Amino acid sequence: MQAVGAFIGLAIGDALGAPLEGLPPAPIAVTEMLGGGIHDTLPGQYTDDTLQASALAQTLVECGGFDPDDFSRRLIRVYRAHPEFFGPTSRAVLDLIEGGVCLGDAARMVHEARGGSRSNGSVMRGIPVGIFYPPQEVREASLAASRVTHFDPVAGEASAFVNRMVSGMCRGEEAPVAFGRALAACGDPELRRLLEDYRAYPLSPSLDAVLCTHCAVRVFMDASSFREAVVAAVNLGGDADTVGAIAGGLAGARYGCEAIPASWLAALHDREDLLALARRLALVSRA
Repeated sequence: MQAVGAFIGLAIGDALGAPLEGLPPAPIAVTEMLGGGIHDTLPGQYTDDTLQASALAQTLVECGGFDPDDFSRRLIRVYRAHPEFFGPTSRAVLDLIEGGVCLGDAARMVHEARGGSRSNGSVMRGIPVGIFYPPQEVREASLAASRVTHFDPVAGEASAFVNRMVSGMCRGEEAPVAFGRALAACGDPELRRLLEDYRAYPLSPSLDAVLCTHCAVRVFMDASSFREAVVAAVNLGGDADTVGAIAGGLAGARYGCEAIPASWLAALHDREDLLALARRLALVSRA
């Protein structure tokens, strides 16, 4: 099933890329689950990309749609359990929310204090929105889910682009069609320019939401299989787990869960719990 593939593909890309995060491109391509890296992860261990995506999926399942208050509570729980994985924007916002600052104010305050919030944290976790919502409802829900931690609307637009592709592919669109329709719906000129002619710009596995989205989408569009997309994404180094998660989610939506290499799936931590959540999300998703 494409919907299950999208969610599990995100987790697989996250886990395969985790030991490569923050490093230069690997001299020899990593093609199996390894441990190590800046977080000293175990083989098959995922990071906050999957933790946050799982929190979002649980909100969608339990609330029957996106609920910012429920989502923020779930984010705080996983942040407190694994603070080492969270980026500075999300950390600061969740600290404020936990201290009693209301949702919109917390994201705005951090945006102003840090001089921006165009990082990729809301893009990496947003794929459950694409699984749950049909294409015509994706953009509004994506922007709302992004605003919980990322005040900059460009981060939301980047998330909406990826989620629109996922939504279309989960509902039968071929990848080029899903890409074209996501491009037509894109509300940010810079992101649209980079993606209109995506091969004209270099791959940058960046923390920046626009550059990261371009990187993951280009890798996905140029690949001919799930494995090829994820291996290419994580071996760029940089924010390898996030580029891997986004490319993996897109590839899972295109090729389905059955296309994920068995050795990768076998090594994935909490595999059965993640599969169960993915199936629940697929079951309640809107046509």
